[in-house]
Amino acid sequence: MRYGIVLFTSDRGITPADAAAAAERAGFDTFYVPEHTHIPVVRAAAHPRTGDASLPDDRYLRTLDPWVALGTAAAVTERIGLSTAVALPAEHHPITLAKTIASLDHLSGGRVSLGVGFGWNTDELAHHGVPAGKRRTVLREHLDAMRALWTEEEAAFDGEFVTFGASWSWPKPVRKRIPVLLGAAGTEKNFTWLAKHADGWITTPTEDGLDTKIALLHRVWREHERADTPEIIALAGRHDPGQLARWAGSGVTEAVFGLPDRPVDDVRAYLTRLAGKLGIEHTP
Repeated sequence: MRYGIVLFTSDRGITPADAAAAAERAGFDTFYVPEHTHIPVVRAAAHPRTGDASLPDDRYLRTLDPWVALGTAAAVTERIGLSTAVALPAEHHPITLAKTIASLDHLSGGRVSLGVGFGWNTDELAHHGVPAGKRRTVLREHLDAMRALWTEEEAAFDGEFVTFGASWSWPKPVRKRIPVLLGAAGTEKNFTWLAKHADGWITTPTEDGLDTKIALLHRVWREHERADTPEIIALAGRHDPGQLARWAGSGVTEAVFGLPDRPVDDVRAYLTRLAGKLGIEHTP
């Protein structure tokens, strides 16, 4: 089982570049950042954790652009994977987003994966012209359109929300594809979407009953005749050796730990302590 780090980026505390470099030196495998373009002041959408319009963390208001953040991280690292937990491709035009992600992948030497969500904040999505009842369709179309641009010499797309004629677009991803991970609750409906359109699952922060849900994911995966094995990225809280052992046994491929919103020296010390507890190799 691999180990990753997620930084809830903001305009204070450790920078993404410093955090990614420290995570790489500590031996972690992947560095994740989230996305919110903005938070509407007046909202009908309830946050999944609070159950109402209140937010559990003011960093939702202060989140950095994920691709700029990962670009700075790419410039100061060599090995660590670069990803999102999660990004919201439905809020961007797929032609420009495909160019951004492919450019980052090219410049980082093929280290990029794409964690995506449907978007709990339907008011935020509405500001981008995404109907609440069409979140899944818009995300699917945007992913399909980007994949066309990433893989075809002359790419074209004709959908309900995205249409463009034959076009050239380089660079292409280094590995010919960008792995896509769906961050969503572990339900059969979400797993069915995942099996059709993605390569793995990122759990929600409060997900429980992982053994049962992972078994469900594998059943749905087989029913859709996927020959490979889904990536399963579990968001962890505190270090819990027993929990990590259970996750490894049930098929979790990566456990991801959040960083504290603190200055750079505090975060570096935290990463060193966590790596020691996990028994992963530190790079001087």
